[in-house]
Formats: sequence, C-alpha cells, structure tokens
Amino acid sequence: MKTVVTDTSVFIKWLNKDNEQSLEKADKILQEVKNGQTQIFVPELLKYELGNVLLKGKQLTPDQALISLGTAYSLPVTFIADSEQQAKDTYTLAYNYGISYYDASFMSVAKNYNATLVTDNLKHQSKAPEIKVVALKDY
Repeated sequence: MKTVVTDTSVFIKWLNKDNEQSLEKADKILQEVKNGQTQIFVPELLKYELGNVLLKGKQLTPDQALISLGTAYSLPVTFIADSEQQAKDTYTLAYNYGISYYDASFMSVAKNYNATLVTDNLKHQSKAPEIKVVALKDY
C-alpha cells in the first residue's frame, strides 16, 4: 500500500473546487484510498491551515464553511498529533532548509511515515533530498 502526505494545497481541492487546478489528480488520490491502494497521513496543523484558507482565501460564509469543514473531518485521512519528537524533527527540517515550520510539518510527517509528500506548491517543500516530494500535477 502506498503512503502519502498531502499538504493543504491538495487537501483544499477536496472541499472547494473554485479557482483550483489539478482537481482530477487530487480526486485520483482519494479514489486510491477508497480502493485500498493508498493511505493518507497529514499533520494536525492542517486543520488550522484549512480553516484559514476557507476563511481568508476562499472567503466562505459560515454556512458554506460548515459544509466544507464537515467534509474535511469525514475524509479518509489520518491526522497526526504533534508529539515532542515530531516537533523537534519539524523544527530541524525548517531550520536546515530555511523554510517555515508550517511547511516543514508536512515534510516531517512524510519523513517519519516513509511517505511521499504530494503538494501543489513545490516552492519550499522540495528542498529536502531525503523526502520524496511529488507535484500534484505529476501524481
């Protein structure tokens, strides 16, 4: 079974398709999960980033956001709580590669679960050669 970590740039596509690209690739990941071919892990931090994207990026009304949030919590993903060791690993990656703690949190989960990180934003997360990172469009 494949193991992937999706960052917020991918996850949001499952909740709100407005102004999003590579939707068919994002849907492919969910279909693989439903078929038992893939499992998805994400850091708990994604929940907070997601709320911000819905509020500030998508500018959804509360009624719209409640639907999206309900969908988010029902998706077949495993949210990884931030342990002390996870936080240390995340901080080290962020420091070593000069990226935000937020971006490094997804990388850290991918590294610790021997997973491929799938992102629609390669800018920062593709800096660590020890972590396999794939652009969503190439998935």
